[in-house]
Amino acid sequence: MADQAPGSTIDIDDESPLRLLSGTQKCAILMLLLGEDEAAEILKNLSPREVQQLGTAMYSVADVDQKTVNLVLDEFLSIIKAQTSIGLGADSYIRRMLIKALGEDKAGSILTRITPSNSSKGIEILEWMDARSIAEMIEGEHPQIIGLIVAQLDYAVAADVLVLLPDDIQHEVLQRVATLDSVQPEAIEQLERVMQLQFQANTSLRASKIGGVKAAAKIMNFTQSATEQRIMKNLLKLDKGLMTSIQENMFVFENLIAVDDKNLGILMRNIEPEDLAIALKGADERLRDKIMGCMSARAAAAIIDEMEAKGPMRVTEVQEAQKRIIAIARKLSDAGTMVLAGRGDDYV
Repeated sequence: MADQAPGSTIDIDDESPLRLLSGTQKCAILMLLLGEDEAAEILKNLSPREVQQLGTAMYSVADVDQKTVNLVLDEFLSIIKAQTSIGLGADSYIRRMLIKALGEDKAGSILTRITPSNSSKGIEILEWMDARSIAEMIEGEHPQIIGLIVAQLDYAVAADVLVLLPDDIQHEVLQRVATLDSVQPEAIEQLERVMQLQFQANTSLRASKIGGVKAAAKIMNFTQSATEQRIMKNLLKLDKGLMTSIQENMFVFENLIAVDDKNLGILMRNIEPEDLAIALKGADERLRDKIMGCMSARAAAAIIDEMEAKGPMRVTEVQEAQKRIIAIARKLSDAGTMVLAGRGDDYV
């Protein structure tokens, strides 16, 4: 909802309260206007990460004024007119319904026993597991199997899992992710065995497209700088060409120079000023000027004052602030709120 739909007649000026709200916060306002049952129905169709983000946003907008609520409703109505019906899969509905009723642990146990034998989505149970549980489950497996599992996770979760694995195999797991192209039915069956899901083997499964250099690069985008450097250093010894390819596909803070002013402005409205002040300490002058140019004179002056007030900072602190900003940029890009030129995705 952060951007207007084609044909929208809502006029949002620079002083509008809508400018201060993210798309998630606007959705949160709509959720608070619904009854509990209706809101629960919507939550059933969201991923665990989306539920967490939306829940956090609902707390942040609990005290908005009526004018803002009305503006959000007007914008929503203008957008919804252009939308088509969305179908809901029975498998997703049943899974989320059970989790709502029983909790994740009990629902997971039930699902392993009741999911039909023709299901090819056993790997989706991983969506409801935390990174530590996944890492503990797979750490004793061959790096090829670990890579296969990691490649199918959400990139942020995959990064957390990678960090929790033994240091001496992290670079090899990343290599396996980067060199994956497709997974055959036999591998799917082996994954199901590793995860101890009680599904019957399905010999009619089609090969699924997973992994690859871009997937490995995206996972690295979510890791801490020190971990990234160590893994890439070890991968360099294992396969220099592959390491170079992964680096070339990673989106880093310096790539923001290729983002246009409109999309860069969207990013600026969704990040913490303190993070920006720290991150810009490590940016070249051209990128710094471009970012400042997307802000009001008052906001830019405040950032400059903040940078000066902080004084000298460790390189690692600057790198971590830059990574936090890039992580937000990637989320906005994935949600369709902004476009990241130079990110390495197929569509930019």
